[in-house]
Amino acid sequence: MSDPFKAAVVQAASFPHDAVASAGKAADLIRKASAGGAKLIVFPEAFLGGYPKGDGFDTPVGVRTVKGREDYRRYHAGAIDLDGPEVEIIAEATAQTGAFVVIGVIERDGGTVYCTALFFDGEKGLIAKHRKLMPTAAERLIWGFGDGSTLPVIDTPFGKVGAVICWENYMPMLRMAMYDQGISIYCAPTADDRDGWAATMQHIALEGRCFVLSACQHITRGAYPEDYDCVLGDDPDKVLMRGGSMIVAPLGEVLAGPDYSGETILYADIDPAEVIRGKFDFDVAGHYARPDIFKLSVNVAPKKPVVREGEA
Repeated sequence: MSDPFKAAVVQAASFPHDAVASAGKAADLIRKASAGGAKLIVFPEAFLGGYPKGDGFDTPVGVRTVKGREDYRRYHAGAIDLDGPEVEIIAEATAQTGAFVVIGVIERDGGTVYCTALFFDGEKGLIAKHRKLMPTAAERLIWGFGDGSTLPVIDTPFGKVGAVICWENYMPMLRMAMYDQGISIYCAPTADDRDGWAATMQHIALEGRCFVLSACQHITRGAYPEDYDCVLGDDPDKVLMRGGSMIVAPLGEVLAGPDYSGETILYADIDPAEVIRGKFDFDVAGHYARPDIFKLSVNVAPKKPVVREGEA
């Protein structure tokens, strides 16, 4: 059991379509949060690469347009490669501070982009990733689907850390797969700023008897390019995501947030012993399970569209 430590969730606006600038801002915020005492820091969904709030990619059902294809080309160009400069910038900041960082990115892989959470260790750099399994609604138009090979729960000096992105958190079987791996620091990068999100985060903390750290951007229309096609309007002061970031303890106590005020960093003191105290009366993957009645099968094999066999 690790000693108590301070964690932080970052609520800030990225620079959509400028991932390098977003990485630079993230690095500055990592240094700032670390100076504030944070050992573990969580950033929002799609902080690098941009969350395309309000963009329909000009695609009515059954139709693809020249404009929509160009919109996708530009979005693809703004995504990151895992061996690119953005990853180096974040890794440098974590090396300088020793912080453990979870950050949402848009990951480019061939012609497809994925909504991904990256895990950075201060000593080792980028150590793991989780690709969002189920893009929500119109996100399916632009993002590929992850598979069971990227569902890590990482053993760290602060506890077992994992990430579930946005509405994946409404997938009961995915949550159970994380609980079964002993997750104690449950990170939830999101783009959901609705009032009901806070209740979901509290429920997961109670259900998993884990600390839940949720980070959402606070971003206005003015952060996006002028020619960005946004159905929510073009007033630069229009708030497209209003935050709502928060930190919740294993018995549902809200330790920080939800905050809707603007860009900020929220901090909370984390006592890992609270996880075990909480499981005294409820351990959903342990003594409160009924494997004689319910059983979950998780396929963790990578799902490749082409498998090459034999010798070349």
